[in-house]
Amino acid sequence: MTALAAVCAGVAVALLLPGVGAPRRWHRGRAGLLATAVAAGTLVVVVDGTALALGLVCLLSAAAGARVLARGRERRAAVLREAKVLEVCEVLVGELRSGRPPVTALEHCVAVWPDLDPVATAARFDADVPEALRRLAAQPGAAGLRAVASAWTVAQGTGAGLATILGQVASSARDAQATRRLVAAELSSAQATARLVAALPVVTLVMGSGIGGDPWWFLLRTTPGLVCLAAGVGLAFLGLAWIDRIAGQVMRR
Repeated sequence: MTALAAVCAGVAVALLLPGVGAPRRWHRGRAGLLATAVAAGTLVVVVDGTALALGLVCLLSAAAGARVLARGRERRAAVLREAKVLEVCEVLVGELRSGRPPVTALEHCVAVWPDLDPVATAARFDADVPEALRRLAAQPGAAGLRAVASAWTVAQGTGAGLATILGQVASSARDAQATRRLVAAELSSAQATARLVAALPVVTLVMGSGIGGDPWWFLLRTTPGLVCLAAGVGLAFLGLAWIDRIAGQVMRR
């Protein structure tokens, strides 16, 4: 018990130390990991035995569930950002074709997508607009801005019409977005099936209780039951993460 408490304390201290060269996503997740480590250490100190094991299972399940929900929010934000990038391309093409200079066209696009303000500022002060676009393209769902940056560079270097090049970029982006939406629709059934399979054990437990059995007592009050509970919950979240990873790899192609 003391050793487990020491491990939890060590994890908490490690999370508090500044990471050198750590990825940005790790820094964003530190707060949640730290809270999990502290809560686990508190459980170790306050309770023991069956209650401790059950508490740890619930704690880790809550952390995994929070991560699943966070990934869902990130995916939805990326989809919205992708739609905004396409809308910005179309507005920019329309502004340029109407005869407005690129700086004014970018400033009008900021009203459509406020995140574009650094790019408009770079254009206003005659800075490196393609580089500003590439920095903004690093956000999930905004990868289409790399093509806009390339088109801007080509137009600057060759004197070609920016509106014509961006029109082709917008057309390609529309086709790519339509393809991704089709793929996402095909994947949604597989993801829904995975969520249903993950929820089936709970339905089975409820049905078992309804016919006079007591599966909850076995799962929550006995050592073999707690082992089965921990393994089942872990495998359920592992399956959801696996399906999510497959879907993410398909969508990135």
